[in-house]
Amino acid sequence: MYNPSARELRRTLVLPSVRRRQVLADVITSLALVSQTPLLLYTVRLDTARLNRDMQAWIKPLRSGDVRTLARAISVVENRAPGWSDLLKALFPHSGRARVIGLTGAPGAGKSTLVDHLARFYRKHNHSIGIVAVDPTSPYTGGAILGDRIRMQEHFADPGIYIRSMATRGSLGGLARTTADVTTVLDASGRDIILVETVGVGQDEIDIVRLADITVVILVPGMGDDVQTIKAGIMEIADIFVINKSDREGAERVEREVRALQSLALRHDGWTPPIVKTVASEGTGVEDLAAAIAGYEAYLQKENLALKKSVQNWQERLIEMLRDVMLEKARAQLDNGNMARLATEVAEHKRDPYTLVEEIARNT
Repeated sequence: MYNPSARELRRTLVLPSVRRRQVLADVITSLALVSQTPLLLYTVRLDTARLNRDMQAWIKPLRSGDVRTLARAISVVENRAPGWSDLLKALFPHSGRARVIGLTGAPGAGKSTLVDHLARFYRKHNHSIGIVAVDPTSPYTGGAILGDRIRMQEHFADPGIYIRSMATRGSLGGLARTTADVTTVLDASGRDIILVETVGVGQDEIDIVRLADITVVILVPGMGDDVQTIKAGIMEIADIFVINKSDREGAERVEREVRALQSLALRHDGWTPPIVKTVASEGTGVEDLAAAIAGYEAYLQKENLALKKSVQNWQERLIEMLRDVMLEKARAQLDNGNMARLATEVAEHKRDPYTLVEEIARNT
């Protein structure tokens, strides 16, 4: 029986409406059980028609730029609260208009500072901006360690910039599992440009290529063996290279090594990623970076490659979405101690894991 505390009831008041109704429904059920007498209560139901009306009620203020509605919508999607899938279904037809720029690179490369100055540049040109900063996960709360928002706090008073920090929550590849969905919400809200800053995990940080229209890889001199920082994995995803902190010794060497590697690698779209030098702490080179981004976008349009690239990205994302759905279904089958029981049988060699996995997949 659900027996909420006063503190939980107070928290209910600030929950999104769908979740709030669910909690109140649990409270009503508990009251009925405690009283053991018939109660005349309003029925609280999460029927499809009601849910669809709620979603539609969110869309208009969200599309008109209401920041509170945008924040609530992102929270519902990020936390997979009840109704998150229906919300995304309702918002998806309004997305696809924003330019998504991904910025990735090793920790300490200056990604946050560069995003900050790039946002300022675009705001001067009257573009509305959404920033998704993927931060490391706090080991205590599970939330994002808000380092990026501290660096960008100057923008908080600007309604044309919306900043959202996300925790990786154990996800590898530089992004959180829900980053793509949060980007869809920002896109549907009418933002012109969405800047996605990855957490900074090094060579394996390639998930951003499945999400971004344009991927910027940020390198810095003086990080030991420079070849190790520009290995194939992260080299192949770059549409634009940025050598940040280029006032440091070794910047020219990094540029030479990138150009040498470019001569060995052939891109399927025929594009040669430009190399832009910046000093993000001073705002130097930001206009050159914006020009390089515009140049690649124009190249995609000229060669009719924009749709082709989008199709390729969606192929990867659809596979990832299917994998997540199938995994959740499989986990649902293995609740109530079933996983421990099956693991014990495998550990004792009573069953082989390969047949077991095939059986689970068939039943999923």
